[in-house]
Amino acid sequence: MSISRRGFLFGLPLFVTGCASSGVDHQANYAALPDEAFPLKRVPLDKIKPELRRQVVAYETSYKPGTIVVDTPARRLYHVMENGQAMRYGVGVGRAGLALSGSAYVGRKAEWPSWTPTPNMIRRDPEKNLKYAGGVPGGPNNPLGARAIYLYRNGNDTHFRIHGTNQPQTIGYAMSSGCVRMMNHDVIDLYERVKVGDRVVVLQA
Repeated sequence: MSISRRGFLFGLPLFVTGCASSGVDHQANYAALPDEAFPLKRVPLDKIKPELRRQVVAYETSYKPGTIVVDTPARRLYHVMENGQAMRYGVGVGRAGLALSGSAYVGRKAEWPSWTPTPNMIRRDPEKNLKYAGGVPGGPNNPLGARAIYLYRNGNDTHFRIHGTNQPQTIGYAMSSGCVRMMNHDVIDLYERVKVGDRVVVLQA
């Protein structure tokens, strides 16, 4: 079935393997980034589980290059590349019942974005979120981290994002209010790879 980039799609990759390319300099991927608006320090590799580190892997799939595939149960995000490969990232995902599923597309992107809790977030946890109702400016203390990729459907903001985090210890877990969290270094890398309009497919169990 042919659908537009902005259509809805539910599906699974045809074949995924965890075999990573050899000779990866993982520490270089997490080196200091002093030229950022809010400079980022080097992240020691012992702070990142090996299976969650950014790397190119074999990834045979029917999705076109440029597609973002979020494998929610596995806590992995894949950016589909040419020649049966993808860049794989470890991510944090939404708690049960809060995560997005199906297809969306990149509606916009922002560097060091501001953040305002949604009405649903305030309603669910007013003690935590009501004090931020006026918004939080971008910066190292902002929950969206260094970058945000905003997910849309049919021209409407879903209020789900792929974003950085100031809580890197949550990567690999289901702890968010529904958004997909990445290490700040990783979301910066993904941000440079994706374009507005690119498809995002979120897989659930």
